[in-house]
Amino acid sequence: MSKLLTIAIPTYNRAELLDKQLTWLAKAIKGFESDCEILVSDNCSSDNTSEIIKKWQEQLNNITFTANKHPENLGVMNNIMYCLNSAETQYVWAISDDDIIQERAIAYVINKLKQQHKLSLLFLNFSGHNKITGQPVYPPTIIGNRWFNADCEDGCADGKAIFEHCFTKSVGTVIFLAASIYRTDLVKQALRNWPDAASNWISLAYLSGYCAAHGDVIVTKDNFLKFIIGVSYWEKEPKAALLMQYKHIPEVILKLQKCGYSQQFCRQMLLQNSQYVDNKVFLSALKRWPVSALKTVIPLLAIVGLSVFNMMAFSEVRVIEASQAFM
Repeated sequence: MSKLLTIAIPTYNRAELLDKQLTWLAKAIKGFESDCEILVSDNCSSDNTSEIIKKWQEQLNNITFTANKHPENLGVMNNIMYCLNSAETQYVWAISDDDIIQERAIAYVINKLKQQHKLSLLFLNFSGHNKITGQPVYPPTIIGNRWFNADCEDGCADGKAIFEHCFTKSVGTVIFLAASIYRTDLVKQALRNWPDAASNWISLAYLSGYCAAHGDVIVTKDNFLKFIIGVSYWEKEPKAALLMQYKHIPEVILKLQKCGYSQQFCRQMLLQNSQYVDNKVFLSALKRWPVSALKTVIPLLAIVGLSVFNMMAFSEVRVIEASQAFM
């Protein structure tokens, strides 16, 4: 029988951060060595990442510790997907080399996974903080610096309903990599159903939604992690805001509909996303990359227009049905 949990760390040219993360892991994993495996996926680093990995493989010799170095840099998302696809344990937890995770998190995760045999997804709550100021950061839809505001510690509620609630509150809640522990067979199945998921920076939301649709979900009441705003790879990419708002999020919503989420929910999410898009982002992109900007935005406008039409038609049907009920 496979072990319970793979803790995977995708990394690239951040040997010092990786060393700190493995220092945390060495402490936090004590007592759970027989339940876990460690995987570090090096995206063809040119620094001393290999030396750091070798050092910790020697120190953590009482646990299965696998390391892989890609012959070339695959990109961040492909490295993450490699980690998820490589896991052979029942669950997989991918964490970045710079995530700030409480030492008690592993004990909590292992115990919950053992208690809840039908669990398909575990969301660890987290707080958000600005990298420069250190001040709390969270969406206006979230009350208090606790990004998941749905408590479901027993895993008994409707998994799809929990995901819909979290996704509606903030897309950011369901794309924080280290906050999500997936059931391995489900996340692999989700990736087989969408082979190009790595080309979409929001595809982690799809993976969570897919898992939530196929089993029980836990959302922790307590925070176990800190999310540092301003360090993500997409926050440094010039075209990131345009792609995420106008292409990647709508694409994920349509994928969610294919894996069982209702048309009404998906249409509502498409409309909600269209209300939050920043037109300044589009206008700025239009000046710098006019052809690319138009190719990105036009499909979204068509999808939103169709969603508005369908929602109006659905409302009219409901009105007619209600009026007939009183005849």
